[in-house]
Amino acid sequence: MGASVSKALLRIFGNKEMRILMLGLDAAGKTTILYKLKLDQSVTTIPTVGFNVETVTYKNVKFNVWVNKIRPLWRHYYTGTQGLIFVIDSQDRDRIDEARQELHRIISDREMKDCLLLVFANKQDLPGAMSPAEVTEKLHLHRMRDRAWYVHPSCATTGDGLFDGLNWLSANTKSK
Repeated sequence: MGASVSKALLRIFGNKEMRILMLGLDAAGKTTILYKLKLDQSVTTIPTVGFNVETVTYKNVKFNVWVNKIRPLWRHYYTGTQGLIFVIDSQDRDRIDEARQELHRIISDREMKDCLLLVFANKQDLPGAMSPAEVTEKLHLHRMRDRAWYVHPSCATTGDGLFDGLNWLSANTKSK
């Protein structure tokens, strides 16, 4: 299973080495996305107590996943990041403002000024999920003039949309 994902990533990214940081509020689906990509299967996750860090390297793509309990430490991983994947729980309308504030805090850091922004509008399989257009509006992404960004619908449990988002990152990232 993992071998097929590795082969797919090699086809998508070629020989590019990319540093990608995946962040988002708790329960948005970051860990599920990570293991869907790593194992090509959906896994049951539990909320992290304290903190949880996963670094997974697929041939030439490095993902560092941090959970919300240690948000103040996120900035220590910004240096050298070429792409930020920010995961949104599209059904959680109550926390979209918190997600917007956190996203803008991250991308306003000087270390993140040149990185691409991919937003996974996750949990599209759930009733009442915000569309990518609504997520774009709620996150105030149209106000970003000097950054390449893209919002893509996804479902971490099925894998829908994950590789499409990674394709966008690959197509828009310059090798360093």
